[in-house]
Amino acid sequence: METNNNSKIKPNAKALLPIALFLVFYLGNGIYFEYVKPLDGQMGFYVVSVVLAFSIALIVAFLQNRKRSFEENIHFCAKGIGDDNITIMLFIFLMAGAFSGIASAAGGASSTANMLLDLIPGRFVIPGFFLIACIISMAMGTSVGTISVLAPVACAVSANGNIDLPLCLGVVVGGAMFGDNLSFISDTTIAATKTQGVEMKDKFRTNIKVALPAAIVTFVVLIVYAITKNGADVGKLEYSVLQALPYFIVLILSIIGINVFIVLMTGIVLFVGAGIISGSLEYATALNSMGNGMAGMFETMIVTILVASIASLMKENGGFEAILAMIRKRAKGKRGGMFGIAVLTTFMDVATANNTVAIVIAAPIAKEISTEYDVSPKKTASLLDTCSCVMQGIIPYGAQLLVAANIGEITSVSIIPYLIYPFVLIVMVAISIIRDR
Repeated sequence: METNNNSKIKPNAKALLPIALFLVFYLGNGIYFEYVKPLDGQMGFYVVSVVLAFSIALIVAFLQNRKRSFEENIHFCAKGIGDDNITIMLFIFLMAGAFSGIASAAGGASSTANMLLDLIPGRFVIPGFFLIACIISMAMGTSVGTISVLAPVACAVSANGNIDLPLCLGVVVGGAMFGDNLSFISDTTIAATKTQGVEMKDKFRTNIKVALPAAIVTFVVLIVYAITKNGADVGKLEYSVLQALPYFIVLILSIIGINVFIVLMTGIVLFVGAGIISGSLEYATALNSMGNGMAGMFETMIVTILVASIASLMKENGGFEAILAMIRKRAKGKRGGMFGIAVLTTFMDVATANNTVAIVIAAPIAKEISTEYDVSPKKTASLLDTCSCVMQGIIPYGAQLLVAANIGEITSVSIIPYLIYPFVLIVMVAISIIRDR
């Protein structure tokens, strides 16, 4: 059984039904349980499992072409799942989970945050929060983890220094999205690079030309704000340099381009050593924390497998060609192709409220667009990661804003006006597309 040649596949909008059904089922239930009938102690967009929603979509994809046998559909799913880049991505997810688990258990994140806050003068605590969130999220590879660590401190500083709480939390969320977008061990970076077949360092170099100017503009705005306002009392914070050191080593190794598997293994070993020496870890708790971290990645891995299967069937049924046909009608040249990738990714994140899932869904279509419109794979990976992170940091029903709002006991919508970095990043993405030739 061989896959049809792409040139023989005709556009078929009906082949997009599985993803449309997923969006209606997942987004519809999310909105209902978040805003119409909220459940106590549960975020609306996490009532319905994304795995369940994609499983239903996969069943629909199987049923769409009655002329094809069940075995043939399985063959196409297996080809999608068995792609080299998908396999590498799954292994990296496991390693990243183990790293995240051991780093958290060893106290690395809290020590790093407290150490950096201790070095910042009280007057500049707001720009300091942004800078610290950028550094921690780059080292941790997770925006939600960064927010979970920094948001409680931001709430305390807000109360002590009489600073608007939504501002403090908005600055933390913005910095967390900066690092999540650029980190070599972030699942968004892993998904964006591996689906496009590019090296992480190449995507980083392309990405930083967009993200860094946005971060600098944001930082300058916050510095000006800090100069015009009174300082804040951060208070006495406890930290261990030994526990914080592995994060900085991992960050340096990532930036200089060391293989991500080596970086993650090095980080795990360093955190085990730092945790045991400092007394924050024992042998048993170290093993348990790594196992829990890996388990935390299982849903992301299952979603990746399901989406790879659905995408393969959609492609064979003409779904990709239908999307490309729509883009061809509107896109004019290379810039049009890039805007197409940006809009596609943005829409997927708005619909799924998960930047990694959005990338995995959009990636195969984006790869087709990049080939047809001569967009370099590293630029495509950068657009996938950046656009998904922009929207993920803005939508009020995304995990990032919901976690920050929950910790601060305010509404997620109240934080949106203070999300300076994501809004500046939107402008920088548009400029980078317009200037690209």
